Amino acid sequence: MTLDPVKMKDWQIAEAAEATMKPVSQLADEMGLQPDELIPMGRTLAKVDYSAALTRLSDAPTAKYIDVTAITPTPLGEGKTTTAIGLLEGLGKLGKRVVGAIRQPSSGPTFNIKGSAAGGGLAQCIPLTPLSIRLTGDIDSITNAHNLAMVALSSRMQHENNYDDARLAKSHLKRIDIAPETVQMKWVIDFCAQALRNIRIGLGGKMDGYEMDSGFQISVSSEVMAILSVAMDLKDLRERMAKIVVAYDKKGNEVTTADLEVDGAMTAWMLEAINPNLLQTIEGQPVFVHAGPFANIAIGQSSIVADKLGVKLGEYHVTESGFGADIGFEKFWNLKCRMSGLTPSAVVIVATIRALKMHGGGPAVKPGMPLSTEYTEENLELLEKGCENLIAHIETVKKSGVQPVVCINSFHTDTKAEISLVRKVAEQNGALAAVSNHWLKGGDGAIELAETVIAACNKKNSFRFLYELDTPLRKRIELIAKEIYGASGVTYTDGALEKAKAIEADRQAGKLGTCMVKTHLSLSHDPDIKGRPRNWELPIRDILVYKGAGFVAPVAGAIKLMPGTASNPAFRRIDVDVNTGKVRGLF
Repeated sequence: MTLDPVKMKDWQIAEAAEATMKPVSQLADEMGLQPDELIPMGRTLAKVDYSAALTRLSDAPTAKYIDVTAITPTPLGEGKTTTAIGLLEGLGKLGKRVVGAIRQPSSGPTFNIKGSAAGGGLAQCIPLTPLSIRLTGDIDSITNAHNLAMVALSSRMQHENNYDDARLAKSHLKRIDIAPETVQMKWVIDFCAQALRNIRIGLGGKMDGYEMDSGFQISVSSEVMAILSVAMDLKDLRERMAKIVVAYDKKGNEVTTADLEVDGAMTAWMLEAINPNLLQTIEGQPVFVHAGPFANIAIGQSSIVADKLGVKLGEYHVTESGFGADIGFEKFWNLKCRMSGLTPSAVVIVATIRALKMHGGGPAVKPGMPLSTEYTEENLELLEKGCENLIAHIETVKKSGVQPVVCINSFHTDTKAEISLVRKVAEQNGALAAVSNHWLKGGDGAIELAETVIAACNKKNSFRFLYELDTPLRKRIELIAKEIYGASGVTYTDGALEKAKAIEADRQAGKLGTCMVKTHLSLSHDPDIKGRPRNWELPIRDILVYKGAGFVAPVAGAIKLMPGTASNPAFRRIDVDVNTGKVRGLF
């Protein structure tokens, strides 16, 4: 069957490709895994025993390590995952041994507007349905582990409120005296459920819990997800799980999951989740799918464990970072690389001409709405203005000391003059550039990109971090705001300033990394400001402390940890064929 992305939906292409996909045992054998390192989850899906594989491969050569990031996207996205998959396919066409690592899709966007994060067209990761819905249960495990901490916290508060010290002692409990107004955690669910952002729990009588304000955030924003992303092994994950700060007592001391004696049980939920999931591209290259999305409200990286496996199993290992280089790559650079000890050989910046036109002043781009003619007809003036956004992201990557490669993710409406202009801007600003048609042609359409990435990997890099860990928190925030976002300065609410000072005074907290929380739709904190904004200040309204994950999270602007479901969500078009049991309508 000929796969035609112009005439076929993504789920139709995936379904057709799955009919001839490699058994996962063959895929594992071809990439150099031993049979006892594979944990089959069916014919086409498996987990990999990372500990056994990494122990055996400890002396193996290290692959070229490539990160895929993007310019500031439209709400439609710029195709980072599609490009990462296309690059794997292109490298495969050149006869290279390649491995990929992408993030597991969240049910929030899958059933809302953005859809699954499996790629698209002829650059997809398959099998699509399990990838998009549940996979092997990692996000379910994260949800349960996180909510178990909330169960431990809320029940402890109830019992301490209802019982005297003697009654508590009979249960072998020592009073913690949790201050309810200091509770740091919320419940999690992996949907975009704005109605649950703010709730009140414990209503009823004294046996119905402790009455207090609470709420939900999306599961992939949980600190437990961040821990899965950055943990080096099970021992490290276990130690991090014990450091999660859930609240403070009435004297201002931290109350951790270890204090609630729930950290061990939380880790038990994560025993299987720490092993990466093994899938494949439509063209049969291996792809690890592990850890989660949302670099605007979380770390937004596939796992360190998956990358450590990838660089030992291939000649080239391709990973991805969420959203634009200002968010995903900055966290990859200053958090993930610092923790993993791995450094990239090249960084791909995905750009679409339609997004650059939007940044040049084009009309708003809205999901589900037809594109204006500015985006479907040649408009060099808008495009040239919008390239300021591309230049900002090129400069960000160059500050890390790594060679950037601009991938012009091609659409059929792009003209030769428009492509030539973007290529010229990229090269004038120190990047290599390539046009890629992976969505339409798969690996054959990504050969130019693959060759350009190989050339970038062969250039000499001088990798360096933006800041050292002894840099005070407010100085770090200022560096990120000015050097990466282009802000003129930083402002703080009184509460955020108080927290920043307290963190700087805490020798342990002062050494934590910095994981910024801000919109992905602008270089600034305001999603409506496009292009390359200048003469603006970054407003920090809160600072969250994630001691288990190993970073603090300054929150800029009005961003929320629980996205909302739109009026025309994807779930309206998803269904099951009752005759075959196959899911239809995923994209």
